[in-house]
This record gives sequence, C-alpha cells and structure tokens, in this order.
Amino acid sequence: MKPRFVGRLGLADAVTVGNAALGFVAAVAATVDATLAARIILLAAIADALDGVIARKVGSTPAGTYLDSLADVASFGVAPALVVACLAKAEWSLSGPTVETATLVAGIGLPALFVAMAVVRLGLYTAYDIEVSETQGVQTTLAATVLAAFVLAGFDDPLLLVPLTLVLAVLMVTTITYPDLHAQDALVMGVVQFAAIVSRGWYGRGFAYALLFLALGYLVLGPAFYWREGL
Repeated sequence: MKPRFVGRLGLADAVTVGNAALGFVAAVAATVDATLAARIILLAAIADALDGVIARKVGSTPAGTYLDSLADVASFGVAPALVVACLAKAEWSLSGPTVETATLVAGIGLPALFVAMAVVRLGLYTAYDIEVSETQGVQTTLAATVLAAFVLAGFDDPLLLVPLTLVLAVLMVTTITYPDLHAQDALVMGVVQFAAIVSRGWYGRGFAYALLFLALGYLVLGPAFYWREGL
C-alpha cells in the first residue's frame, strides 16, 4: 500500500515539506544555540523561495498553497519566536517562583503573539492575496529573516529582540501593502542569506549586517518606494 501523497504532490511540494522540517530543526536548535537556529531559519527562507521558483517552472499541485502556509507557520512563526523566547529565558530566568508576571509576559507571551499573528497573516494571505503581486502586512518570511539577521549580527539581547518581536507581530496583520520582490532582487537576497549561513567570523558578521540592511530597507521603504509591476 503506497502513501496517499504519491502521484499527488510534486517537486515543489517536496521542497515545501522540507521547509517545514527545517522549521522543526530550527526550533530544536533554538533551545541549544540561537545562532545555529538563525542559520537554519535562513536556510528555510531559501527553501521557501526555491519552491516558488520550481512551481513556476514545472507546475504546482492543488495542495501546494496549503502546504506552503503550513510549512511557513513552523519555519517563520514558531521557530523565530522560540529563538526569542529561549534567549529571554536564558537572560531573564523565566521559570521558578520568583519570576515576575511582566517578565513572563514579555519573554513568552510576546513570542506567542508573534506565532498567533503569523498564523493569521498566512491564513489571510492564502485566502485573499495568493493570486496578486502584492500583499497586506509584513510577510512572515521577512519577519523571520529580520529576527534571524539580528541574531547573526550579534544583536541577540532580549531587551532588543522582544520589543522587535512585538513590532513585527503587529506589522504582519496591518493593512500596509508590500509588493512581491522581483526575481533579481529575490536572487540577491537569497545569495546574501546563503553567505550569512555558511560564512563564519568577520565575514559571517558582515553578511549578516548586509542581510539586515536589505531586510530592514524593504521592511521600512518597500511599501512606498519599491517598484511595482507596470511602473
């Protein structure tokens, strides 16, 4: 008896499923090494872009859209939120009878809010934005990339990351319109992401800064200044 997915899923779907698995691996890594988890999240972001390229080249399946959103919850919702929560736990001691409620809410509640808003954003995207070249709210991939780049660049203080997590959670469900990246820009982003993943030392830190610059530039300036189709 063969598995149900045989003959129903394509190559792009296989990459998407791999993206989901990377999300789990990143979540596990977050409990041990935030930097390693950040690298895996960026690898998942590359896989997320790759499955779209494959789908456009060889075709997609009816399940592809749903698989993509489900995988993104793991890789760009749960995994980056757990990175932040684990860093906060290590720095603020979020367990034991003496932990303050405000600290607990900040260190665990705000990452949980990030996951919740990522789920909402992905559901809305699948329902309303899948066929258009722009979307409302910050993409979950972009939000996760920003958090991962901050960690790889050495800005891993929860006093910075926890408020940033809240800001990104809010931005994911705003009505601010973000145009899709054009192919050449997505390629540049992917190359910088890959370099940040594999490089070490000063080179790695430099590529992390470059990725942070690109991601924050699009996050802040994209809605108003990024060029759209037909312009």
